[in-house]
Amino acid sequence: MPHLFESFTHRGCTFRNRIVFPPIAQDLCSPEGEVTRKLLDHYVARARGGAGLVMLEHSYVERRGRYSTRQTGLHHDGLVYGLRRVVEAVHDAGVPIGIQLAHAGARACAADNHEPAVGPSAVTQPGGEPAPRALGAAEITEVCARFAAAARRALAAHFDVVEIHGAHGFLLSEFLSPLTNQRTDRHGGDLDGRSRLLREVVAAVRAVVGETPLWFRLGADDRLPGGLTLEEGARVGQALAAAGVDVLDVSGGLCGSRPPGLPGPGYFAYAARAVKAAAGVPVVAVGGITDPRDADRLVRDGACDLVAVGRAILADAEWPAKALDLLGGTARRDGGPGSR
Repeated sequence: MPHLFESFTHRGCTFRNRIVFPPIAQDLCSPEGEVTRKLLDHYVARARGGAGLVMLEHSYVERRGRYSTRQTGLHHDGLVYGLRRVVEAVHDAGVPIGIQLAHAGARACAADNHEPAVGPSAVTQPGGEPAPRALGAAEITEVCARFAAAARRALAAHFDVVEIHGAHGFLLSEFLSPLTNQRTDRHGGDLDGRSRLLREVVAAVRAVVGETPLWFRLGADDRLPGGLTLEEGARVGQALAAAGVDVLDVSGGLCGSRPPGLPGPGYFAYAARAVKAAAGVPVVAVGGITDPRDADRLVRDGACDLVAVGRAILADAEWPAKALDLLGGTARRDGGPGSR
């Protein structure tokens, strides 16, 4: 069986180990979404700490999809140069790097963006967030184009992996959930209709990225009455794999990334295991993992193929290297960046 410090290769991109530093927002960019020195230094430190893959935080594909004022932007070509500097610096540290494409939907910062937030339907969000403006059919088509354009910029910046954000109550997660999607057109109704935009975005991005690894962060379980169920989430994972996704990064839906009442560590591993069984592609498990022995166990038990260790590496950039020392892993520390 694989273990935490065994290398992982897909589509010609190799990670030295199975540890992923996941996309965690730092709000270190300029108000226009531009890379700053603090942001660059943050990711270089995590790369030097020994992770197999570093994922740059959620990056908005259009201005009205911005979640916070200093979030990373990927919505126009002028941002590519700064992102390329981050990629080059992380590569110099010997680690591949990915980027997550995101649209906050109803969770967007409407005041900062100077226009109303948008979503699948004009309904109040779980947790009491204001109802967004419902997207029209033509605007939904434009959303796909925005994701594809952002993916093109990601390639221009030389990222090794491109991930689409479809979890945590952001736009694609809102389309997937029956609690927030009450449309009666082809993008609503049954699970096939509610997941249609996700498949369309995957197809549009895959057409752009070609052989570059394409990941999808799937909110596989809303954990709310009347919301998306795990059984439905697993079926969506299967459909996304068929549409061209290489790796499914499994997390929560409308419940968010840290719902109360779930036991850790690896509190979304149950969802990762179910999605992996249905979709037949590699999956990432996440959820309060702080002990390397727990991370290793999840891989060895077959719950996942990769483990996202976020807040522990955020607190200690050297966590992966220390984990290797603790476990006596055999993976080389001097592996190069992922190659095509």
